[in-house]
Amino acid sequence: MIIGVVSDTHLSTRARKLPSVLMEGLRHADVIIHAGDWFTTDVYEELSALAPVVGVAGNGDGDDIINRFGMKRTVEYEGVRIGIVHGHEGPDRSTPERARLAFRDDPQDLIVFGHSHIPLLEKIGDTVLFNPGSPTDKRRQLKYSFGIVTARNGTFEAEHRYYDWS
Repeated sequence: MIIGVVSDTHLSTRARKLPSVLMEGLRHADVIIHAGDWFTTDVYEELSALAPVVGVAGNGDGDDIINRFGMKRTVEYEGVRIGIVHGHEGPDRSTPERARLAFRDDPQDLIVFGHSHIPLLEKIGDTVLFNPGSPTDKRRQLKYSFGIVTARNGTFEAEHRYYDWS
């Protein structure tokens, strides 16, 4: 199963439409995970044209998105438990630490989060932390990015896809 992973699209403030390179990169996804800061449900509509979309709200999202998606969730694909959280809530720690702490009482194989716009792929204990970065607002990063997770029979591989966009 191919899982597309995005976060921090900030569509209405940074871009008006999702980049074609992102849409092409997610074309073969079986499902797409969005880790918050959609800013508009137009992102959901665009991504849903490619595959089913699951996600959570972020600190920049309004009540419509918070009510639709919630702030945290767990999904399971191909026997892989995936926790999804934006990563902005919690104690004064780094974004990866807040994401991990959000699931401290509910072990996950993979935790997908966003908020920092900094791509990360790190294994801590039995859990992999994965931040796809941002496909539209790279901030201080060299390139825009999103993620692809390939899951099969209880195992998975996660990778970043980087690109330039103007």
